[in-house]
Amino acid sequence: MKNIKTFLILTLTILIITLGNTQVLSHSFGSTSKVVLASELQWSPLNPARGDASPQAATIWGDRNGTEATGFLVKFKQGFSSPPHIHNVTYRGVVIDGLVHNDDPNAEKMWMPKGSFWTQPAGEAHITSAEEKNNIAYIEIDEGPYLVQPQEEAFDNGERPVNVDASNIVWLNASNLHSSDHAKSSNCWSKPQIAFLWGNPQEREPYGSMIKLPTDFKGKIRSHGSDFRAVVIEGQPNYIALRGTDTKNLEPGSYFSSKGKSTHQLTSDAEAESIIYVRTNGKFDIISHQS
Repeated sequence: MKNIKTFLILTLTILIITLGNTQVLSHSFGSTSKVVLASELQWSPLNPARGDASPQAATIWGDRNGTEATGFLVKFKQGFSSPPHIHNVTYRGVVIDGLVHNDDPNAEKMWMPKGSFWTQPAGEAHITSAEEKNNIAYIEIDEGPYLVQPQEEAFDNGERPVNVDASNIVWLNASNLHSSDHAKSSNCWSKPQIAFLWGNPQEREPYGSMIKLPTDFKGKIRSHGSDFRAVVIEGQPNYIALRGTDTKNLEPGSYFSSKGKSTHQLTSDAEAESIIYVRTNGKFDIISHQS
């Protein structure tokens, strides 16, 4: 775990430097934005062959039965424990609710609470279990289809699994933060924070991070990449249409995205901070407007 934390600190430093060098453009962004509420998602068995014993899944973006990158939610019943199995593709997971265990079949249980992150390499035998009454995780693949296969077909693809409890996520203040009220002391309100999870933002390829918006946050996320995708992990931020005529409350599991340079206006609840998972292939700014 110490090595993982050291790795996260080093890669976070790279990310913050990269984001800090982002140029904030003053002109309006043209983009195609989309918002999907968690309440609008359609659920079906993750593994139809297991029927009612299968966890439920809801595709957020992409197609897990196709060949493209995909993000989807998985819902586990209390006490669920899968048989040992493998997947044909590597996936990443972020716990949204409950407690989830994902590891070698013989490993001691490591119950990951909401906000935890893990990766499961293709071909490696493992089990997945859930402990609480409500258990939901966001799952992401870079290519499909997503298949569940018997452990007898296990193979080593050279990757190793990673399990990071929420308490071990390394958060840093987003150095690209721009406040509309420069007279305020930084101690008067909390700044947004960022945690690097995977990938390398300097390579112009997809990478993943989480951002934490403090209570009473009012501001924007301005994306400079061609593909921006965000899933709410914790809290209930409000998404505001650019013209300010429509506001959507984003419960955990809700999603917003855009193609091309774009601006997403958000406010965070006065009682709770918001944590959002972001997958993108370019730099982005978190711009806070504090009153």
